[in-house]
Amino acid sequence: MAQTTFLEGNPGPLIAVVLMSHTAHIPSHRKPRRSASKLAVRAGVAGGVLSTLAMAGTASASPSEPVTETTLEMPVLNLDLAADVSSAVTTAAENTAAAAVTGELRTQEEQARTGAAAEAKKAKEDAQKADAEKKAKEEADRKAEAERATRSSSRTSLQNASASADSGEQGSGTVTAPATGSAAAVVNFARAQVGKAYISGGTGPYSFDCSGLVQAAYRQAGISLPRVSQDQSTKGSSVSLSALQPGDILYWGPSGSAYHVAIYVGGGKFVGAQNTGTGVVERSLSYDPPTGARRVL
Repeated sequence: MAQTTFLEGNPGPLIAVVLMSHTAHIPSHRKPRRSASKLAVRAGVAGGVLSTLAMAGTASASPSEPVTETTLEMPVLNLDLAADVSSAVTTAAENTAAAAVTGELRTQEEQARTGAAAEAKKAKEDAQKADAEKKAKEEADRKAEAERATRSSSRTSLQNASASADSGEQGSGTVTAPATGSAAAVVNFARAQVGKAYISGGTGPYSFDCSGLVQAAYRQAGISLPRVSQDQSTKGSSVSLSALQPGDILYWGPSGSAYHVAIYVGGGKFVGAQNTGTGVVERSLSYDPPTGARRVL
């Protein structure tokens, strides 16, 4: 606390001296220490006040006038450094937080752009892949349709040729139908083997048994069949004996347990490796009517 003391001894003007409390230098009895610039400001203000009081006392004092005591309070500067520092710290913290938020937003935006670009690229690749698969399927379907048309044409030609052929057996290996399409390849091969020997287990090229001949004939069309007649009688789809087409597999006995197989060549005839006495022959269906037929082509 500030304390005012009056100096006595001269009749001149009374000068008030402001002394600081003897405990002012103790940090616990006063506010935090002011900076050098703040103390300089206070000292300047105090000096100005003392000079003004001295001049006023000199101009107005006289021996005959009584001395009047005057007490003056030193003005206290309202300089709150703690508040200023706190405000500055708060502002800096807010600016730092704002910068951090801005940086985070920019990072998230960049990640979002990168993710969107990756998704767009993947979607484009998937679309291209789907388009390629679609084109491949269309091409495969086109080829399959062309192949079916070729087979149908070949079977029609075989039927017409067989219908005009002689109703007797063909002992030679000559082919009377044009060799076009998968059915024609099967029929032509079977007819070319007529006259060769029958040997059980034979698969060619000089001798065959019934299933060996059928297997070898279908191999010419690029189709792999099982080795024995029982399994061959279950391949493909069942077809009526009244709707036979060249290349169909004829079987004797129950389907799945057949004991003999041959190949229908059109015109009501078949080619088969019958037995050791006849070998590979071409015969009319009426010679030995089959039990059923399967269509693989």
